[in-house]
Amino acid sequence: MDHNKALGKQRLRRTYRVRKRVRGTEDRPRLCVNRTLRHITVQVVDDVAGVTLASASTNDKSLAKSLKYGGNCAAAEAIGKLIAERATAKGVKEVSFDRGSCKYHGRVAALANAAREAGLQF
Repeated sequence: MDHNKALGKQRLRRTYRVRKRVRGTEDRPRLCVNRTLRHITVQVVDDVAGVTLASASTNDKSLAKSLKYGGNCAAAEAIGKLIAERATAKGVKEVSFDRGSCKYHGRVAALANAAREAGLQF
């Protein structure tokens, strides 16, 4: 089997393993993190209604000018603060953290800590 296919299947299994325990409801939506080498993207999702309530990314034009590079901890902290502001503006105060297939380490942990400091409760 191709090595990249095997890695992709492992990543999907990890994602499903995490996601089966984390569900987003109307009261407590899911904070979903997607991390690539150059960017980090976050969404607040209500799984019951199938609606994205808020989102933030290092690709956002409002944030891209202030960030030099989107793939480091400083960018993740900025995204964490931004998603917390946007979520509280929509009336969301508590979320369930969905790290996807990523370890809670480095950029993912920096994003979570910044979101907590900005007012979101996990």
